[in-house]
Amino acid sequence: MKDFVYYTPTEVVFGRDSEKQIIPLLKKYNAGKVLIHYGGGSAIKSGLIPEIRKKLEDAFIPYVELGGVVPNPHLSLVYEGIDLCKASGVDFILAVGGGSVIDSAKAIAYGLEYNGDVWDFFDGKAKPAGAAPVGVVLTIPASGSEMSDSCVITNIEKGQKRGCNSDFCRCKFAVMNPERTFSLPAYQSACGITDIMMHSIERYFTPDSPMSITDALCSALIKDVRITGEKLLEDPQNYDLRASIMWAGSLAHNGLTGCGVRSDFATHRLGHELSSLFDAAHGASLATLWCHWAKYVMSENPSRFLSFAKDVMEVDTAEEGIDAMRSFFKRIGMPTSIPELIGRKATQEEIALMAERCSRGRTISVGSFKPIEYSDMLKIYHLSNI
Repeated sequence: MKDFVYYTPTEVVFGRDSEKQIIPLLKKYNAGKVLIHYGGGSAIKSGLIPEIRKKLEDAFIPYVELGGVVPNPHLSLVYEGIDLCKASGVDFILAVGGGSVIDSAKAIAYGLEYNGDVWDFFDGKAKPAGAAPVGVVLTIPASGSEMSDSCVITNIEKGQKRGCNSDFCRCKFAVMNPERTFSLPAYQSACGITDIMMHSIERYFTPDSPMSITDALCSALIKDVRITGEKLLEDPQNYDLRASIMWAGSLAHNGLTGCGVRSDFATHRLGHELSSLFDAAHGASLATLWCHWAKYVMSENPSRFLSFAKDVMEVDTAEEGIDAMRSFFKRIGMPTSIPELIGRKATQEEIALMAERCSRGRTISVGSFKPIEYSDMLKIYHLSNI
C-alpha cells in the first residue's frame, strides 16, 4: 500500500430534475458571464440547450455559446473557445455533454489562465498554475471527467492525443440527471460502460500490494457495471439502471478505486493512439486492446489475474477471466481486435506509428503493472491486429 491524498471537491447534484439547480450553483460559484459549451445538434434538439439558455436569461446571467465538440475533442476548437471567452469576458464555463465536451471545457479553462499556448500543458512543456472555473451538466456517463483531474485533447495537426492532469481543472459542480441518458444509442452506451469499467480495471491491476478496502471497492464497482451494463442495454429506459451506471462513471475515475496503489493505464495510453489515428470511439479502442494487453502481461503477476477472474468475472482461472472479459465485450457490441474496430487490419506502418507516438519517440514507457516500452507496444498492437 502507498501513501495517498484523496481530493474530490466537485459538488454533485444527482437525480430527476437536477437541472433546476443550475442557476443556484452558478451563483454559488460567482459566475458573471458564462460560456455554454456543447457538442452537436442533439443537445439543441433534445431541448436541453434551449432550457439552459432560458434559465440564464431569466436569472439575468449573460452568456455566449460554443458548440461543435466532437469525440476525441480537437485542439482547434479549444483555441476558438479561448479566444471567444477572452473577447467576451467569460469567467465561468458550463459544459453540457459527456467527456469530450467536459475535456474541451477544461482545456479552455486552462487557456484562460495562461499567456502561452495551452498545448504546452499537454505536450509536457509547462504545468498548469490555474484554470477558470468549470461546471457540468452531464448527459453521457463514461469518462468520469466530471469528477476527475484529467483532460484529454487531440491535436489533429500533429496527430497526437495527449492528457493533462491537475487539480486546477476539477469541476466546481456536476449536475447529473439519469433521464438525460435514456436516448443514448446502444453503441454509445456500450462505449461508456467499457470506459467506466476500464477506469477501475486500470487501477485494479497495480504492482503494489492492494489496500483491502480499496481493492474491495474497485472489484465491486467493476463487477456491478459489468452486470448492470448488460441489463441496461436490454432495458435502456430503466431509470435505476441508468442511475447506477451514471454514478459508477463518476466513482470509477475520481480516485476512489485507486487510493493507496499505483494505477496502470497502459491500455488507455495505447488506446489514445489507436483512437487518434483512426478517429475511433475511446471506449471501443479500450475494448479492442485490453484482452491482448492482459495476456501479454499476465505472467508478471498471475495471482492478480486469478483474483480478477474469481472476484469480478466469476470464473475459475486467470485465462478464463480474460476470455470472459472478451466475451462480455462482444455481448455488448464492442470490438476486440483492430480489424473489428476499423474494418481492416492496420498496416505495419500504422502500428509502428502508434508505438512511436505512444512511446514519445521511444523515450518513455507506459503502465506500472508491467512497464510497456516501444518493443512491447509493437507486440501488443500486433496481437490486437489478428
